[in-house]
This record gives sequence, structure tokens and C-alpha cells, in this order.
Amino acid sequence: MATMKAVNYIGPHKVQVQEVEKPKLEHPDDIIVKVTTAAICGSDLHMYEGRTAAEPGITFGHENMGIVEELGQGVTILKKGDRVVMPFNVADGRCRNCDEGKTAFCTGVNPGFAGGAYGYVAMGPYRGGQAQYIRVPYADFNALLLPPGTEHEADFVLLADIFPTGWHGVEISGFKSGESIAVFGAGPVGLMAAYSAQLRGASRIFVVDRVPERLAVAKKIGCIPIDFTLGDAVDQIIRLNDGMVDRSVDAVGYQAVNATGSAEKPNIVLENMIRVTRACGGMGIPGLYVPSDPGASDDTAAKGLVSLSFGKLFEKGLSLATGQCNVKAYNRYLRDMIVAGKAKPSFVVSHEVSIDDAEIAYHKFDKREDGYTKVLLHPNGSIDQISAKI
Repeated sequence: MATMKAVNYIGPHKVQVQEVEKPKLEHPDDIIVKVTTAAICGSDLHMYEGRTAAEPGITFGHENMGIVEELGQGVTILKKGDRVVMPFNVADGRCRNCDEGKTAFCTGVNPGFAGGAYGYVAMGPYRGGQAQYIRVPYADFNALLLPPGTEHEADFVLLADIFPTGWHGVEISGFKSGESIAVFGAGPVGLMAAYSAQLRGASRIFVVDRVPERLAVAKKIGCIPIDFTLGDAVDQIIRLNDGMVDRSVDAVGYQAVNATGSAEKPNIVLENMIRVTRACGGMGIPGLYVPSDPGASDDTAAKGLVSLSFGKLFEKGLSLATGQCNVKAYNRYLRDMIVAGKAKPSFVVSHEVSIDDAEIAYHKFDKREDGYTKVLLHPNGSIDQISAKI
């Protein structure tokens, strides 16, 4: 088969399933993976909405898993037929940052930029996995081996990004077991951060959002939902917690909105975190921020500049850490928690569809219609069909 189906960006609010050339081995360290599941991420929506510099023709998809179909001669750990999931980070395993475990900031895979990823603007020449096949470079380093079969498919695909990213947000906040934490945003990453805090022994977890269905999910996993349309989120949390929280996590990013949802306010979550986090507490910021935003409401935000009450942050002695998740630092441990029955992150998945339904899935996910919160695509048929072939 010389061509394959792939979800390509056409322009703002428009994707299309197109026939493109099937990937080939380009280096001895490459593998070709037949994609069984790829997820649509909230980060994909930034490109879909025209809020990045993405150009038409890019194949989306940085949350990918599947079966190894071809191997380069340099691949020594993996074999044909292995079931694997790939971190969204493309890393070479050779640079200084990779040596230090900071694979999200690899300096060898994307010239002039620290970090590479599949199917994402400015993150290198790596086509995304919302397609029937994907080329994985430096495969022995990048692909995580999974148990054979089809069990835990919806859980394992989340190891590519949102489960480790949620865990990462809690980790970089400096969280310790027994502490309280506020998570801003109850989208998939925010729910994964809250779930991670739950798994790590948080005493109280507050989850801030304005979408009732999202807040209901947060409550279902044992968190305290905070609807910021009903009053100042910080005041609500301080009242319910009898004081400020120990840690906070931003799982919203640069498209945060005001209390009515009528206008974007890129700094509002950061300001609320400074207000709600106790002196000498910590703030983790995995929420996406970009250096340029074509759809910003003002010139400052368009340049990626966000105002911050740094004096107050300094006065309170708060720690702040940010940046994309180094998925390899967490994914094998989270995989083992899934296998052992200790974690089941797939509770965030709302829909599983064929690649042919990708266009409507993007539209509904973007509009939050019909309960679309986390969508999985199956580019080569349903998991039941795949299971029958194994």
C-alpha cells in the first residue's frame, strides 16, 4: 500500500481525511507503526482553531500507539508485532538534555529549537499519528513496549501525553503526599492532574472549571468541584479549605477566559494561582503557552507576553515550574500502574470513532457538543476488528 488515510489541517476550523504517502524507513533507527489508536488532544484544537502558525497540510496527532510493522536495521530492542505507545516528545537519546531525562527539550531532533513532537507546529518534520501509519525515529529510545493484545487500549494511549502531563503538573508543583492542591481546568489534562494528585495521596483536591459535565467528572473521582461562574474561584477554595492550598496546577494555558466566558484573559489562572497558593508553596504550569498567537485579542498576547504579579509571587516565596512534560520520565511507571489495576485514566474518554469521522469529531470536540471531551480515533478499524486479526 503506497498511500494511507491521514487527518490533515486545511485551515482554521477545518480538517480533512486525505490520502497521503505512507511513511517509509528513513534511518536505521526508525520503525513504522500501524496505528491502532490515536487521540485528539486539546493542544490539537489550538492549531485547529487557527491559534498557531500551523500551515495547511500538517498531519495532526501526537498521542499515538500501535503495532510495529517495519524495523530499520539499527533497531535492536523492538521486533515486528510489538505493541507500543510513543511519547509525544520526539527525542534522540543522545543530547545533554536527554542524558538528564529532559526529553521534551531534546536539542538534536529539531534544529534551532529545544524539543520535537509528532504532528505539531514548529516541533519538527514529524508527521502526526492521526493516520494509518506513523514513522517513529530513534525507536528503541522513543517507543514504550506494552503487553500484547488489545487490553487497556484506551488507557495506554493516554500514556503518550495527558496522563504523564497531568502527573508532571503535580510533580513540578513540588507536591508531597498529604498536601492540598488546586487544579485549574477540568479538561483531560486537568482531570489527569487531579487524578494523579489523588493517586499520590492528596488530602484535598479542588478542580476549577465552568463546564458542569467536567466538574461532575472531577467530583466523581473524589475532588471538590469549583464553578468559577458562581463566584471568585480563589475565595471559594479558601473558604472550603479554611485557608490557602499547598500547591496549584495550571491545566488551562493561554486561552483562559473571564468569569462569564465572554472574553479571553491569558493571565487569569496564573494570577489566581498566586493568590490561592500558600506562602512557600508551589505552582506547576503544564498548561500550554505559545510564543505567538495569531488569534489573540491584543498585540501583547499575540506576542506570547503575559502580565504577572511577580512582586506578589516573590513576596510569598512561591516556587514556579513550567514546560512540556518529559513523558519518558513517567510513562513506564504509569504503564505498570495501569497493568496492576492501580490506575485507569480512560475514565476521561468520551468517544471512540473511525478515522473517517475525524472531521465531525474535531468540530464537536471544539464546540464541546454531545459530551465530546476526549476522543480516540481508530485509523485501521475498531479494536474488536484488530483483536480478531491478532
